[in-house]
Amino acid sequence: MTTTMTAGDESQPSPAPASSTSASALRFPAASSGETDDAARRAVQKAAEHLLGLQRPDGHWRGFLEIDASANAHELLMRQFLGIRDERFTAAAGRWIRSQQRADGTWAAVHDGDGDLAITIESYVGLRLAGHGADEPHMLRSAEWIRAHGGVGAARVTTRIWLSLFGWWSWDKLFAVPPETILLPRWMPLNIYSYLYWARMTTVPYLAVLAHRPVAPAPFRLDELLTAEAPTRERSGKPPTPPTPPTPPTGWEGALQGLDRVLRGYRRIRPAPLRRAAVNACIRWVVERQEADGSWGGVRVTTIWSLLALRTVGYRLDHPILKAGLDFLVRTGHWHEDDVWMAEICQSPVWDTALSMIALADAGLPADHPALLDGADWLLAKQSNRLGDWAVQRPGLAPGGWSFQYENELYPDLDDTAEVVLALRRVRHPDRARVDEAVRRATHWTLGMQCRNGGWGAFDADGTSAFLDRLALTDITDISDPPTADITAHVVEMLAALELQADRRTRRGVRWLMDQQEEHGGWFGRWGINHVYGTGCAVPALTAAGVPADHPVVSGAVDWLTTVQNADGGWGEDWRSYADPQYVGRGPSTPSQTAWALLALLAAGERDSETVHAGVRWLLETQRDDGTWHEPGATGAAMRGHYALRYELYPLVFPLTALGRYVHHHGDEAASATSHP
Repeated sequence: MTTTMTAGDESQPSPAPASSTSASALRFPAASSGETDDAARRAVQKAAEHLLGLQRPDGHWRGFLEIDASANAHELLMRQFLGIRDERFTAAAGRWIRSQQRADGTWAAVHDGDGDLAITIESYVGLRLAGHGADEPHMLRSAEWIRAHGGVGAARVTTRIWLSLFGWWSWDKLFAVPPETILLPRWMPLNIYSYLYWARMTTVPYLAVLAHRPVAPAPFRLDELLTAEAPTRERSGKPPTPPTPPTPPTGWEGALQGLDRVLRGYRRIRPAPLRRAAVNACIRWVVERQEADGSWGGVRVTTIWSLLALRTVGYRLDHPILKAGLDFLVRTGHWHEDDVWMAEICQSPVWDTALSMIALADAGLPADHPALLDGADWLLAKQSNRLGDWAVQRPGLAPGGWSFQYENELYPDLDDTAEVVLALRRVRHPDRARVDEAVRRATHWTLGMQCRNGGWGAFDADGTSAFLDRLALTDITDISDPPTADITAHVVEMLAALELQADRRTRRGVRWLMDQQEEHGGWFGRWGINHVYGTGCAVPALTAAGVPADHPVVSGAVDWLTTVQNADGGWGEDWRSYADPQYVGRGPSTPSQTAWALLALLAAGERDSETVHAGVRWLLETQRDDGTWHEPGATGAAMRGHYALRYELYPLVFPLTALGRYVHHHGDEAASATSHP
C-alpha cells in the first residue's frame, strides 16, 4: 500500500531551500583506501542528498512513526464512545486495519511477526465498527483464531479495559485500582510517579474512568470472541466431573490477588467525599498537563484516554480542552491517496532532527552548512523551560532537556537530550554563546537526573519499581522507568563529547554500563530491537569515554557481533528476542540493525576487519537508486513484547551515519586508547 499522504496531513514535508539540499559540499578524506571505500563514498553522497531533501523549510526533519493496526482500532473505539462517529473516516480507518490482516486472520505487532491476541482482538473490533460482518470469511478466520487462543478472557488487561467501555467485558473482572491512588505519597509502591511517563499519563485518566465504570451502548455483540468459562454437561447428560480445587497462589501472584480482594472490598465501603476528592484530583492532574498543541504528552493513546476521562466526568464535547485534544488527533492522522486513514501513535521531530544532523555531519557535511545551522536553530527553540513530573524526584533541579515531540515541555527525556547535544556539538553556529548556554543547561539537567546506581532512565530518576511490572492492573511490562543501557550509553557519549570523561558522574555511568554487559557480550536494548541496538549504543559510548579497544568489555562485544553476523554480511534481530533467548542477535538482515552493529565495530577500531567490510558491502548492495534502504519491519520498541515502532527515517539515518564513519575512519583512535575510567 502506498504511503503517500494527501492534504489531510498538515505537516507534509515541503522541499527545502535549494542551497540546503545539495550534498556536493560533503568533504571526504583526501585518499581513498580502495574499491569499497570509493563505493561507500558514492553511497554516502546519495544517502546524504536524499536526507537533505527531506529537511522541512523551518529546519527540522520528521519521518512517519508507525505502530500496529490497533492504533486505528483505538481511534474508532474512542469516536464510538464519544458519539462522534463519521462514516467516511470509519471506513478509511477500517481499510488500513484490513490491509494489515494476515492470511490466518490475525494481526501482529511487527511485520511478518506472530499473531498477537490483544492486537487481533482490538483490530477485529475495529473492523466490526467499520462495518465488516462477523460472518465474512476474513472475520470468521480471525474469530476462530481468537477463540483458539483463549478468547477475550486471555487477552491483556488493556484490551479488556477497552471492551469494558461497551459492556463487552465486565468492569468487575478488572483489577480494582481506586482513583484514591493519585493521593498516595511518592514513597508508596502504587504512587503515580513510579510509572513511566506515558503509563502515568494513561493511568491517571483511567482511574477517573474506572471510578465511574461507564458503559456506552454497544453497536453489536461480541459473543463470537468468548470461550466457555464454566464446565458444561456431557452429551450423556451426566454432570461434569468437578474440577480439582486450584492450589492457592503464593509469592507475588498471591500477594496481588490478596491486594485485589482488599481493593474490591474498599470499593464497597469507600467514603463518598474521599472518592469525589480523588476523582477531582485526577481530573485536575489531567487538565494541568495538556500541551499547547492540545495533546497530552504528545502521544495519541494518552490523549485519547484523557479525552475519555474528561467526557466521562461531564465535560462537553465543545469544551475548549476537548476541542483542542480532538483537533490534535485530527491533525496527526494521515490520509493516504487511496482514501485510507492511518493513526500515528506519536511524532518524533526532535529525535529525527538530531539523528539526521549527526548523520550528515558524520558523513562529511561542513559544520557551518545551512542545513545544519537551520536544524540547530529549530532544536534550540525546542529546549524545555518548564518543570515537569521529573521534578518530583529531583526538586530544585533547573529544566534544560529536550522531548521527543513537537510539544511536550513537561516530559523531556534523557535520550533526546543526549542526542540533541551531540548534534549541536557538530555544528559551527554563528551564535556560539546561545548554543553553549543551551548545552550548559542540558548538561546540568542531565547530570542531575542520574540515578543512584549510576545509570540513566528515560524520563525520571530512580524509577525502579519492580512492583509495577508485576501488578495485575496491566500485564504489559516496562511501565516503570529504570536506567537502561541504551540511554545511559547515549548520555555517557554526550558527556565524553563535552570532555567530561574524568568527571566522577561520567565514570559512575561507565561502570554501570560495563556492569550491564550480558554473558554473550552484548547489551539489552530497551528502546530499539534489541541486543544489536543496545550494543550499537554501548560500545561507541565506552570507547568515547576512554575504554580501550582491547578491554575485555569491548573485545567481548566485538566477538559477539562477529558471531551473530548473517551469512549475507548484515545483522538483524527478531522482535521475539525480548521473550525468547534463541532470537537474541538473530534475524534477517536489516539496514538499521546492520548500521548499529557497524557503529559498534567501527568505534572498537575494527574498520579494516572482514566483519566490517562484509557489513559495509551489504549496505552498499542493498541501497536503492534514490539513496535510501528498504526496511518494512519495525526496529524500534515502545514496550518490549507488546508495542514495536517502525521509524521511517531509521533505514536512512543510521546507514548514512555508519557509512560516513567508515569513510572518515571514525573510531580508528579506539585501537590505540590506553586509559579508561
